[in-house]
Amino acid sequence: MNIYEEVGAFYEGYRGEKRIIGRSREGRDLYALFIGSRGGAVGIATYAIHAREWITACLAMQHVRRGMVRGGVWVVPLVNPDGALLVQEGVESVRPSLRGGLLYLSGGADFSLWKANARAVDLNVNFDAGWGTGQCNLHTPAPANYIGPAPFSEPETQALRDFTLEVAPAFTVSYHTKGEVIYWRFRQGALRARRARRYAALVSRAPGHPPAEAAGPAGGYKDWCVEKLHIPAFTVEGGREGFSHPLGRSALADLVTKNLDVLAALGMAFER
Repeated sequence: MNIYEEVGAFYEGYRGEKRIIGRSREGRDLYALFIGSRGGAVGIATYAIHAREWITACLAMQHVRRGMVRGGVWVVPLVNPDGALLVQEGVESVRPSLRGGLLYLSGGADFSLWKANARAVDLNVNFDAGWGTGQCNLHTPAPANYIGPAPFSEPETQALRDFTLEVAPAFTVSYHTKGEVIYWRFRQGALRARRARRYAALVSRAPGHPPAEAAGPAGGYKDWCVEKLHIPAFTVEGGREGFSHPLGRSALADLVTKNLDVLAALGMAFER
């Protein structure tokens, strides 16, 4: 069972509030599951926006099973299903008309380090927040870092944007791999930066990952939430630096052990 099938089966069996927030470029469902309760702060947690980081979708399912949060959290386990299947199953996972171009861009049939979606757009540089100004941004299709032809050019980022605007979350957290740090800043002014840094310090106690400031990011989901929605938003880089991309199931126990209580810590932080 591939990761998309696994998440789909989990979604079908989930008895709580859930919905499909959109579809990928290849027509695959983008799932969201709600944990917690209404009445308090509601957040959004996203996972596997980068293809090679599909293992974070497994962490998402563990977070849903755990379910112990103050307030509520919408969990979006697999933002980039097409890219994840390219990593897991190769070019046969996409429509025939795309295969030649993707094989050319990847330099062969090995997609294990692919980060982008099925159109070779890196979804985490496709949001309208300093779009195209990041230090590593590319302006042509590539396995990673291509910003796309315009902000929100991809159905996956459009779906996550529209869902986020509808939910109006108090915070967001995005799971990536690897490095065991928590990024919290994107061009905030001093007052908002102090607030975000304080929340990051509270959240960091759960996994034991230190808060950090990323050098030169732009166009990410966290960045957009900070700049356009004016809310605290965090990127958690789970998994030890010594692990190799793509992290597989052998890394899952370590990832879950250190990160299982992060959503609970966020809920508690936003109740203060």
